[in-house]
Order: sequence, then C-alpha cells, then structure tokens
Amino acid sequence: MFLAAVVIPSLTSGQTGSELSYSDFIDRVTAGEVASIEINNMTGRITGEFTTGEAFVSTGGGERGLSEADEELINSRGVEYQFVTPSTNWFLQLAGLLLPVMLIIGFFVWMQRRAQGQMGNVMSIGRSRAKTYSTDQPSTTFADIAGYHGVKQEITEVVDFLRMPERFAEIGARVPKGILLVGPPGTGKTLFARAVAGEAGVGFLSVTGSDFMEMFVGVGASRVRDLFQQARRMGRAIIFIDEIDSIGRKRGAGLGGGHDEREQTLNQMLSEMDGFETSEGIVIMAATNRPDILDPALLRPGRFDRQIVVPLPEYEERLSILEVHSRDKRMGSDVDLSTMARATPGMAGADLANLVNEAALIAVRRGSKEIERIDFENARDRVVLGAQRESMVLNAEEKRATAYHEAGHAVLATVLPHGDPLHKVTILPRGMALGVTWSLPQERHTYSKEYFEDTICKAMGGRVAEVLVFGHLNSGAANDLEQSTGIARRMVREWGMSDRVGPMAWAGQQQVFLGEDLMSSGREYSDDTAKLLDEEISRILHDQETRATRLLDKHRRGLELVAEALLEHETIDGPEVARLIQQGLTESGTDEKLEANVLGTPD
Repeated sequence: MFLAAVVIPSLTSGQTGSELSYSDFIDRVTAGEVASIEINNMTGRITGEFTTGEAFVSTGGGERGLSEADEELINSRGVEYQFVTPSTNWFLQLAGLLLPVMLIIGFFVWMQRRAQGQMGNVMSIGRSRAKTYSTDQPSTTFADIAGYHGVKQEITEVVDFLRMPERFAEIGARVPKGILLVGPPGTGKTLFARAVAGEAGVGFLSVTGSDFMEMFVGVGASRVRDLFQQARRMGRAIIFIDEIDSIGRKRGAGLGGGHDEREQTLNQMLSEMDGFETSEGIVIMAATNRPDILDPALLRPGRFDRQIVVPLPEYEERLSILEVHSRDKRMGSDVDLSTMARATPGMAGADLANLVNEAALIAVRRGSKEIERIDFENARDRVVLGAQRESMVLNAEEKRATAYHEAGHAVLATVLPHGDPLHKVTILPRGMALGVTWSLPQERHTYSKEYFEDTICKAMGGRVAEVLVFGHLNSGAANDLEQSTGIARRMVREWGMSDRVGPMAWAGQQQVFLGEDLMSSGREYSDDTAKLLDEEISRILHDQETRATRLLDKHRRGLELVAEALLEHETIDGPEVARLIQQGLTESGTDEKLEANVLGTPD
C-alpha cells in the first residue's frame, strides 16, 4: 500500500508531449503556434498545447517565473494561460509522521507474538502428537504386503466394518474395538495397520507409545484425550499406537509401586476406550513385541479384545517379500530368489529388505551393473555373520588353532543326524568371532530332545578338537560354553527333558519390572531340588562332551583334512566338508558310508 501511494501518483501526474527549452517556447509563442499553457507555481514548469493540438512540456522560467515582457508577449499572441498549484500527496506527509510510530508499534507486536508462541508451546504440550494420514494421500493396501494371507483374513472384517458399518448394525454384530498386533520386530505390524486404513479409505492417526510421555505431570493423559477427540472429529478413523508396551505395562509393577505418570496415561486410555461405541466408526490398533508385560485390563473383552499374531515369514512368504523388494533392482540372470528364501529362515521382512539392499550395495562396490548371486551370498554372510574384519591378522599359531576349532564344529555338524545342516565354515574373522561354522536352521516349530543334545555336542566340538590336537585349552570356546549351558539349563528347568527331575518346570527368575513382587520372587524349590537341577545340567554337558570326544576321535583323519583345507582356502562349504570326512574314513580303512547332514550351495 505504501509503494502504491508513492508510485501511482507520480505515474498519473506525469505529462506527455515534446520537451522544449524555454527559449524555444518563447520562439513558438512569438510565431503564434501556442494555443494554451499552464504554469506550475511551485516548479515553474510549463505544460501546454500547440495550435495543432500537440502537447508539449517546457522547463519554464524556473523560480523567477514569467517576466513582464514574456507575459505581455503571451497576452499579445492570445495564448490562454493560468497559474496552478498542484496538491501535495497527503499519504506521504502522513507516512513521514507515522513511520517512526509504526516501527515502534511493530516491534512491540513482534515481541508479543513471540512471547505468545513460546507460551503456546507450553500450553499446547497436552495436545496429541499423532501423525494424520488422510484418505487423499497415497495409501498402503494389502497388495503392498507380500504373504501373510492368514493375517489378512483376520483383519479383513475390520476393513469391511469401516467400509459398510450398516451391515454389522443390521444383524447386531459388534466389531472388536481394539486389535493388538503381536509379533517379533520387523514383521510389518505398522505396515498392516496402514494397509487397513488404505483398504477402508478412512483417516489414519499414527502415534507411538513414547509420544505420550513428557516431563510434566498429566501430559500423557491429556494427549490421550486429545487423540480420541481428534479421531471423533474425523468420523470413521483408525487410531494406531505403536510400541504400546511403553505405556501399557502392568500397573503396580516394579520397585516403589511403578511409574505414576505412565499409570495415569494407561488409566486414561482405558477410560477412553470404554467411552465410545463401535458404532462411531473408530477402531484402535496397537502393535507390540512384548505382550507378556501388558496390563491385563488392556487385553480384556471390550478393549483390545482380539490379538492377531504376525509371525516370522515362512518360505513362501519370504520368497514373496524378496520378489517385492527386488522389483526395482537390476537382477542378474544367475540370481535364484527361491534358493535365497530357503537360506534365510528366521529373517523378518525388514531383514529381507535389508538383505536385498546390502546385495545392491556390494554389487556397486564390486563395480557390477547388476546384482549377481555372489552379491546375495556376501550380503547374507555380512548380515548373519557380521562384517569381515580384514584388518585383523592372526599369527600362524592362532590361525591353526582356529582352523581345528572350527573343523571340530564342522565335523560334528556333518555327522550328527538331528542338528541343523552345515552350510559353510570359515576362519576369516567376522563380527566378534575369529571363525564361524554356519548351520542353517530348518523351519520347525517344535524341537526334540535329540536336537538339543546334538546342538550341545556340536558346540563342544571346537573345545574337544583343541584338546585332542594340542592337548590344552584356550579362551576361544567361551561363547560355545555359554550357549551349551543355556540350552542344558532350559532342558532341565523348563522342558522336562531330564529323567531324574521328571515332568516338572521351573521358569527363570522373573524381573521385578515385569510385575513380580520383590519379596515373593524367591526360589520355588528346595536346596535338594536345586542341587539335583545343577547335577542334571552338569551331567548333560559332560555326556555331550564325552560324545563329541568319541566322534572326533573316530573321524580324526577327517578333522585333520578339514582343518588343512581351512588353512589353505579359509572358507569351505558343507558338501566339501562331507567329502573330506568321507575321504578320512576311506584312508582309515573303514568302509562306512557317511550320511552327511549338510546343505549344499547351488552350482
């Protein structure tokens, strides 16, 4: 507005026409060519028209104005003239007076708004921090999730309710208010919640459990109230609370009676879930990987009354996930995703996505224009076993001890029938280990006593091989002993796999924060039973060590051949280990045919 007031008057007040000097103007008046003029009293500028109608502008006589002679000349030639005093720009005059005042007022207004903004941040601390995904944004659907057909079927009725609530209302059916997605990390629980919102075409409010916690008392409960009010304003909506175990833990647990602020937040959430009906079109979904520590009030009917397990993907699902993440990658002709899916049991969807991306990074570092099979193999080794530590150099004695240690694991993994099949063995330092014997676990849901015994026996192989060859021990078997002792303890205490203990189970000591009282978390058995448990755990470990000694002594030549191959090649696969063990049996004069428990890699 200020610029318009200054510029527009100057543009509109400007006169157009030819410019004349004052002497030329007098000559034209003398010649009788001037019809009329106007003289500016303030500047002395002369504007006028010729008899031909053409306009002109002259600088005029300046501050002295018209002389008497010039005025007589103008009158004698019949030229119409008048003196004018132009009006001044009142806005400019007013602005000159008000500008300092306006600057001062503006400064105080800016300071006030800044103070209000800081105060507003404090006053709005109780508002929900949920991220809102509206229906017009690109949404996730079930088509974007590979596998998990059973989970999709369980969630489909929630989608149908949000799409067509009147069908359920007609028959009087009540859709669950809350759905709890339970599963290991990385299995896609958050992705499923977004897919439900995308399929139903409703609003989606996403919040994590930690967003409710703040340093101020009562903030968590206030944010819960604001979250549900925001969902009601949206009409039909899905509220998704990720990592709900951070605020939904058992009340009254832990030392000192628990966390008061978290318990207030939980109480407010329970109250809000009871405060709305399913007819409102609001469904609460939550995700956790620790359902055992949730408060029982959360899981009762009418709140989170349905739990949907999102397990680790099986083979077919892993293959579908690998295909989804490989769609935008340039894959080589030798890549077989089905083989990679079989070789990645126990990996979640996030792990598989990371595996494909790691293979692409390795291919780029290798200088290849496409991802090949070797890149997937190296990526799997890096993800599962750890990065190769090329800077670590073992001396000859350490390298030889590591070779026989890993050869002991590899030989027992090959000859034991009930354990996981051997995939490869290496003495290249990876992660925190100097060498790795890698057995790929098969997809199974229950484990036999023989499986655990073979696993303990295989873990003892490195220790026993060092004793047989070198006659002494070193610290390299620390992790093997820890793994073996843990399995033996659970066999005796939890799984009832000891004949002397019998069908009895004693779980490990519960942590206080999980809801166990400090005074009542003592031992549930007598000193005699504790001695019996210790004796049985020790017996299992010694029996398997004796068994490992007997087997390695039988395959001593095979052990030496495998160790020599490791010293030469540093990495050998399962079929090569089986061939060397069979060669050792033949050289020992035994006609026994080895039934190798190995998993070969494709040619």
